[in-house]
Amino acid sequence: MAHYNCLKCPGYCCSYPVIALTKRDIERLARHFGVSYQTAKRRYTREGHGYKYLMRRKGDKHFGRICQFFDTKERRCTIYKARPAACRDYPGVNTRCGYYDFLMHERRAQNDATFVAITNHKD
Repeated sequence: MAHYNCLKCPGYCCSYPVIALTKRDIERLARHFGVSYQTAKRRYTREGHGYKYLMRRKGDKHFGRICQFFDTKERRCTIYKARPAACRDYPGVNTRCGYYDFLMHERRAQNDATFVAITNHKD
């Protein structure tokens, strides 16, 4: 069971450089957007990092690059019901969320239970 609330996260896992997709993930995206498998593959995926299909990414002021389906203003997934298996399974059964661990460390170090590492200020 998770000990954190993903709804309060700024999208840390969505910023990972590798969000691997399966054929089934691409089929799910195709159904979600009402397009063919080939169209979904062309629009939403790329190859690299040793994987056949990866989610395309876009710019993000907090993390540099983020999943193309992440709403950078609302900080949430725009295709939640059609999200890939890697996103559905994150962080996994026996692993922890890296952002949550980082945030809890910073809250202890700052002695501030409300500290949030991502802010909306402009540098």
